[in-house]
Amino acid sequence: MKIDVVFEGGGVKGIGLIGAICCFEDYGYEFNMLAGTSAGSIIAALLAVGYTGRELKSIMLELDYNMFFKKKSLYHMNIIKKSINLFKDKGIYSGDQFENYINKLILKKGKSTFKDIEIEGVSPLKIIASDVTEKNILILPDDLIKYGINPMDFEISKAIRMSISIPFYFKPVKFYHNGGCSYVVDGGILSNFPIWIFDTDIKPVRPTIGFKLVDVNKKYTSSPRMDFISYLFDIIGTMIDKNEEIYVKDKDAVRTVFIPTLGVKTTDFNISKDMKIKLFNSGYKSAKKFLKFWNFDKYIRKYYM
Repeated sequence: MKIDVVFEGGGVKGIGLIGAICCFEDYGYEFNMLAGTSAGSIIAALLAVGYTGRELKSIMLELDYNMFFKKKSLYHMNIIKKSINLFKDKGIYSGDQFENYINKLILKKGKSTFKDIEIEGVSPLKIIASDVTEKNILILPDDLIKYGINPMDFEISKAIRMSISIPFYFKPVKFYHNGGCSYVVDGGILSNFPIWIFDTDIKPVRPTIGFKLVDVNKKYTSSPRMDFISYLFDIIGTMIDKNEEIYVKDKDAVRTVFIPTLGVKTTDFNISKDMKIKLFNSGYKSAKKFLKFWNFDKYIRKYYM
């Protein structure tokens, strides 16, 4: 059965989404339209270019998130240099390493731009980012036309980079247009769970399933080395985490897989492999439980008739 899917953002917790994906694939589901924010955009994009859930599991279990930073830890960079980068470039890390890494993964499947995955002129992939200058949610690639950019010629890896650019961690992507400049950052700032993205006023021909990360037993602790920059990062991480908890109305809750994240924070870049496996298993078990009760016909009768 084909379904449309929406993946919530959640930084390093995204491995939980992959567990749910693998469960759906094991039950014979295929993904048609895909959307995601932040970490969810990575997963949606890699599925769109041809990766399977099992392939994503192998990639993410071996991934060292610190490879995307110039130093092994945020604390290893001198506080003065951190501050200079932050106030000069509005972010400490460029994001180039991450974009290059994702681009290589996409190229391995023979893809690069949105044109490479289009179906009858439409991209099956939608990525959420935030234009903090214009204070608008961006749906990529569609909204690129507002900036004078051909949506289909845009690189998928660049769109993902925009969606995962956590403010102050990564430098924002700049769009110059109409004599001005827009700063584009993490989509989770404005819409971390775009479950609405494929909805229309008419009865859907296939279900849209959301995959949402939740933590029912938070045990967050602050780092013992709380300099100003680290404090700022904690604030941003908290904002994104809290955005994930925004109330989901009944119509959307019944079509959403809720995945416990076991106390892991969005910005826990030093997450262990063992914890990644636990998150994966959490996603798989949650999806299996969801599929036990999910009934598309019942959903249609309740909300569209």
